[in-house]
Amino acid sequence: MEIQVCIGSVCHLKGSYDIIHQLEEMIASHGLEDRVTIKAAFCLGNCTGAVCVKADGEIYSVQPENVGKFFETVVEKKVM
Repeated sequence: MEIQVCIGSVCHLKGSYDIIHQLEEMIASHGLEDRVTIKAAFCLGNCTGAVCVKADGEIYSVQPENVGKFFETVVEKKVM
């Protein structure tokens, strides 16, 4: 699975780097480094929501406070 996290101006201000770091930690703690890749991206087209995250072609709005929920419902569900 490839996860793209927008690091454009708006998403940067909303915490995109915090989200990247949290996802990296969750991926490592679940031993999914060989199955999940995180990439930075510029403008994924959903600037009005939270940080724009694209996983398997779908766009999600993720906040630093709900990264765990995103990981459980999207990442774990698809790769485990």
